[in-house]
Amino acid sequence: MEWINYHHLLYFWMVAREGTVARAAERLNLSQPTVSGQIKTLEESIGGRLLERSGRGLVLTELGQLVFRYADEIFHLGRELTDALAGRAPGQPLGLRVGVVDVMPKLIVQKLLEPITKLDEPIRIACFEGKAHQLLGQLAIHELDVVLSDGPIPSDVNVRAFSHLLGECGATFLAAPKLAKRYRAGFPQSLTDAPLLLPTANTMLRRSVDAWFERIGIRPDIVGEFEDSALLKVFGQKGQGVFLAPSAIEATVKQQYGVHVVGRSEEVRERFYAISIERRVKHPAVVAIAESARRDIFGVSAP
Repeated sequence: MEWINYHHLLYFWMVAREGTVARAAERLNLSQPTVSGQIKTLEESIGGRLLERSGRGLVLTELGQLVFRYADEIFHLGRELTDALAGRAPGQPLGLRVGVVDVMPKLIVQKLLEPITKLDEPIRIACFEGKAHQLLGQLAIHELDVVLSDGPIPSDVNVRAFSHLLGECGATFLAAPKLAKRYRAGFPQSLTDAPLLLPTANTMLRRSVDAWFERIGIRPDIVGEFEDSALLKVFGQKGQGVFLAPSAIEATVKQQYGVHVVGRSEEVRERFYAISIERRVKHPAVVAIAESARRDIFGVSAP
């Protein structure tokens, strides 16, 4: 063998990461027979089996483990090269491809990205929204530069990446003026049987507030659950229930939606992360996001 076909190596690497040809094919936007055929060609060129079936999935052979380690390093270096060259064509702005986990509050995302517009070097931002697993898969194959998330990398995601904490804050409970006046006195016990609009169970904020309610013995009347934080706020604006938002954007939410504060909790915490392939971020736009978040949005010192 004189030369490795790197497309074939990429297909093998993706199957090894995903555990099945079906999931890898979906990530690569290819048919399963195409992926299987290309891996077979790679095995023939290498002279040995890389994968073997185990139950409904695939596992690496000893040779496969060796090849996967090298492939992982190759594509990691490729990402570094892409970062070094991205957007560096003469006369073109530097590019930043941002993945935004769909449960992230859009006002937080806007605040996180705002510092990029103030950099001396022009930056062209491309934002893509999706589920965490989907976006981290795109990050792994260098389709994204950074992922903004309400949580660190999930334990079941096999991606070589690093979670950088941007900051954390408590939660503010808000409501339309009449509703806020009704439930402000005696907060938080006043929330018992109060109509509440909450994020869906797949969000870190929902898990945090549920745990807090359990600790203090509060049983609200949950009248709505929303994955889209902007839609949740619109329902709250119309007086449909009390809702909560990260305290870091309390003033903006009050102004934009005309709502009032019911109460605040520092025990209900929400954390925000920038996830990147790099252990230490180098992209100037990502550096600006991290520094501004820690200094201006969440008010903490950089680590």
